[in-house]
Amino acid sequence: MTIRYWIRFFIATMFVGGVTAGIVGITVRWNELVTLLNGQDIVEVISVVVWMIGVGITFSVISQMGYFAYLTIHQFGVNIFRSLSLWNAVQLVLVIFVLFDLVYFRFQSFADEGDSLLPYIGLAIFILVIGLIVAYFKAKQSNKSMFTSALFFMVVVTTLEWLPVLRANETYWLITIMFTLLATNAFQMLALPKYNKRSEEERSARLERKKAQQSPSKTEKNKSSKRKNTPTT
Repeated sequence: MTIRYWIRFFIATMFVGGVTAGIVGITVRWNELVTLLNGQDIVEVISVVVWMIGVGITFSVISQMGYFAYLTIHQFGVNIFRSLSLWNAVQLVLVIFVLFDLVYFRFQSFADEGDSLLPYIGLAIFILVIGLIVAYFKAKQSNKSMFTSALFFMVVVTTLEWLPVLRANETYWLITIMFTLLATNAFQMLALPKYNKRSEEERSARLERKKAQQSPSKTEKNKSSKRKNTPTT
């Protein structure tokens, strides 16, 4: 990918993160924002929304770091296990392990006596369902072997990026950052091939233009050399 398209991809991902965090944040804190508006505290409302968007952009950068780190890890995994099918099996095991941890350890750490396990299970199922949907479209976009890798990225890497918020366990940030990371990670997974394709097309077009510019000069040189070599009578 050329620098130009990498910058475009970077900015587009930040835009997705900022917009998602803004929309989800406003939805979750709607009652609070309405109260502020009724009190005609418009400046406070604007500052809260800007803060949400800023946090979304920050986590979109974390999401991009996680994605490019995963691309490196994926290549290492394929090289170490010498088989894509074996590496996919390892990734599936890690997906199951992370989903179990997401339910069990959060319940052990934050649940009060008598709390139900269902909300913790529901959160893990939601992430799994989103991961399966993105993995399905990724496999349809490229090939079936990418399904497991996409699922691993959407579940395992998203959970790792989400870890600081999981430890804080504040409902507002838990929901807002979860949707932000899922949106940015899904965007990166599905949009990067398009940016790569456009980058390659631009590079090929640039090479063709260079060849076209060089060929007339070569023709002129050949003609001039022929005129010089032509014997005079």
